Parts: sequence; C-alpha cells; structure tokens
Amino acid sequence: MIRKTSSLLIALALAANAYAAPPAAKSKANEAATARHLAGLIAGAEPKLSELTLFFSQMPKGADLHHHYSGSVYAEQYVDFLDKQGLCVNKQTYRIETDKAVIAAQRALPAAERTCLSSAEVLADDFTYRELLQRWSSKDFDNHGAIQPPPDRQFFQTFGFFGPVSNDNFNEGLLELKKRAIAENVGYIETMFKLAPMTGNSDADTAMWKARDDAALTAAMRGWMEKLDKDPAFNKGLDDYVERIKTNHANIDDEQFTMRYQAYVLRLVNPSLVFSSMLAAFKASSQSDLIVGVNIVGQESLAPSMRDYELHMKMFRFLKTQYPTVKLALHAGELALGDVPPEGLKFHIEQALNVAGADRIGHGIDLAHESNAIAIMKTMREKDIPVEINLTSNAFISGIKGANHPVTLYRKFGVPYVISTDDAGVTRHNLSQEYTLFASRYQPSYAEIKKVSYNGVRYAFLPQQEKQRLTRQLDERFARFEAQVASWPSQPAAMPSKARQPAR
Repeated sequence: MIRKTSSLLIALALAANAYAAPPAAKSKANEAATARHLAGLIAGAEPKLSELTLFFSQMPKGADLHHHYSGSVYAEQYVDFLDKQGLCVNKQTYRIETDKAVIAAQRALPAAERTCLSSAEVLADDFTYRELLQRWSSKDFDNHGAIQPPPDRQFFQTFGFFGPVSNDNFNEGLLELKKRAIAENVGYIETMFKLAPMTGNSDADTAMWKARDDAALTAAMRGWMEKLDKDPAFNKGLDDYVERIKTNHANIDDEQFTMRYQAYVLRLVNPSLVFSSMLAAFKASSQSDLIVGVNIVGQESLAPSMRDYELHMKMFRFLKTQYPTVKLALHAGELALGDVPPEGLKFHIEQALNVAGADRIGHGIDLAHESNAIAIMKTMREKDIPVEINLTSNAFISGIKGANHPVTLYRKFGVPYVISTDDAGVTRHNLSQEYTLFASRYQPSYAEIKKVSYNGVRYAFLPQQEKQRLTRQLDERFARFEAQVASWPSQPAAMPSKARQPAR
C-alpha cells in the first residue's frame, strides 16, 4: 500500500511538472506573448493608440537621459511656487514680478484692483490661468487657442516666463519629477539641472574671437583658465553650485528610483562667459559623484550659437585634455532646413563628435544634411555613441516628424539610440508618450523596444556598478510586466447578453 501510494504521488508530481514550465521557459513564453501583443497593436494602417498608451505606461523604461529640469516641471506646479517665494504674476503680461516694493504695493490694493496675482488668485481667475498656461507651456497650441508666435519661439520663450520660480524650490520640484517617473515606471533620470556659474572678461572675449589659429586659441583659453583658477569669486560660485546640487538631492534616490545631474553651459553669450561656465561645469563634474556630465544648451539656430559653434567645440576639446574623465552629452544638430542657411546644417554633429569628443549626441536631427552623414553614423556605431531621440520636441520646435525624422537613418545604419523627453513640462507629455509615438510611427519589434529601454541604463553616465544594479532592477520589472501582459486578452471581450425580459 505504501509502495502504491508512493508511486501515485510520483506519478502526480511528474504530471504536474509536465504542466508547470520551468521559470526560465515561462519567462521566455511571457516575453513571446508580449511581443505578439505589441505586434498586434501596431499592425495595419492605424495603430491602436489607446492600447499602446496603456502598454507603454505599464512598460518599464530604463532611463530618461535627455531631460531638462526647468522644462520638465509642469507650469501648474510653477504657479504653486509663486506663493512659496512671495511672488506674484502680472495678469496683463503673464510675467512674474520679483520687485518686493511692487509686490507689497499690489498686496495693499483691494483684490479687485490688483494686476499682480498670487497663486490662489491665478487659480481663481480662469481666464488668466488659461492664458498663463498657454504662455508658460505649449498648452492649446495645436488647437490654436491663443495668438501664437512660431513654435520654436513659443518653446524657448516659456523659460523667460517661469524662470523666476524655476530658480528655487528645487528639492520640491525634483521630488515631483521623481514621483511622476515612478508612476510611469522610469528607473533613472539624468537631468540638466542648472546653469554652471559664469564670469565675463572682455579681453578674453577678444583673444578667443581673434585667435588666428588653434595654437593662439589654446593660449587664450589657457590664460583665461589660469585667471579663473585664482579668482575667489569664481571658486566661491563653483563651491556654491556643487553644494546646491548636493542639498537639493535630499530624499531623491531610493530602491525604486535614481537621479543624477548634468552641469550645463549656455551657448548664447560671449566666449569668456561660455568658457568660464564650461570650466565650472567640468570642475563640478570632477568634484561631485552626483554631477555625471556636462552639456551645452540654447537655441542652436540663433546668431551667437551659429557664429561661435566651432569655437565652443574647441573649448570642449581643450577642457577634455584637462579633465579627461568628464562625460559630454552635447546638443548638436537641433536644426531643420530653413532654420539657417544650408551651409549651417553641414557640420554640427560632426564637430560635436570629432572636435568636442561627445559621448552622446542630443537631437541630431540635421543628420541628413551633414556633409559627412555616412561617416558620422559609422563613427557613432563603431564607437558606441548613442543619439538621444526626442520625438515630441523635434516635432513641435522644428516640425521634424514621421518619415522625415532621422531616427529612420540612425536605425538603418545601426547607430545606438535612446528615447527621451527633453522638456516634458513645456511640451506637456511624458516618456510613455514618447515610446507610444515611436512604436506607432515606426513599427519596431518588441525586441527593439526592450533594447531601447535597456539602452537608457547602458548609456547613462554612471559607474559600472550602478549600471549593473539598475539593470538587475530592470530585469525584475520586465519579468513582472511580461507576465502581466501575457494574461491580457488579445481580442475584445464579448459584450454580456441582455437579460431577457419576462413575458407579460
């Protein structure tokens, strides 16, 4: 009897094992089911956008690597910051008043007579609130709800409106971005946080502008660097900058989420200012583990940017010789035909790679116009230098989208890429929407989408140990996600039949 019972138990166990696949096999089955599910959503002439939105909202996303802090905070939150900083917003110009005397005088007036409103007063005045959102972001732009400037001007002008409140309440803003990232399953953000401090010098401007060759330019940069190194005010500004990032990073990292920062430089000012800010950025990145890289920002098509583009790339090259371990993620080639004369589209990505030594390229949308486009892609593929793809931003600012977006070229030539948001608060979207746009427009396989998500970690400017930790975390998140998707219905559920009415 005992032998029969044992045999029965063994038989039952073998039968159970026949139906319970090993974990690895089950994981592969879930991955295959997820791939089939995505393929069904993007098949045909009209992708299933609502279902894609659900899919990508749930899908783990390794990182958002092209991300501007001030442009990622939504305008609604900046309105809340007005009272925290004791400021008000002019309901006629929609600009923030920072003069304390003017603010005090406004506060003394009866509410009906005030033209400068507090947070609560803005929220209570629907007309002013709607108009403000249209100027502080792209809200209602596509349905023409406002008298509009051109989209590129609309985009870049927003920073002038909310600038006074974006320069404070940093920790609260960062915590809001963290909360939003966790809600859409983003594990890591690398944000361009604040402009590195700068100092001007007219003699240094002249020396750099008029340098007759690279040797003279190097001498001019070295001379200005040596003066800055000895300048107490410059060094105090640098120390304050590093400390500000450390202080405002409080309570950001945890087991669910990690954030790091890029110091950045503004390309729209004179050379001495650009160089001093760039030097501060390199120094800051060398001094703090929280500051993982350096970038350069500012509308690339404006006159100062075009005039000094090559000079800026040579500044980066020079400072890389002084700080060789500092990583560079450079905005380059954020230009479309018509933004500048045709010759202005020929060299920006190439110089960012081959002169400045960029480790990542931001935007890169003028690729097809570059003189050495094929060589650029070969270099990026062979040196494993990714491009940061920002679909919503490129469509809004430059009108580059669909088949006209060079992501089609980067993919065809095997250039690594990541998908990122740029300024999600200004253009009012999120990373899940970027993946939805990408999948609906370009019909990638699930394997490609999954690789792009992992690329966010692979190309992050983080130590290898941190990348390994984030990769293990992403593995676990994808295993849970794919198990979930495998249980989703592949076809619409049948509608319940209507209960038959009793005969009368």
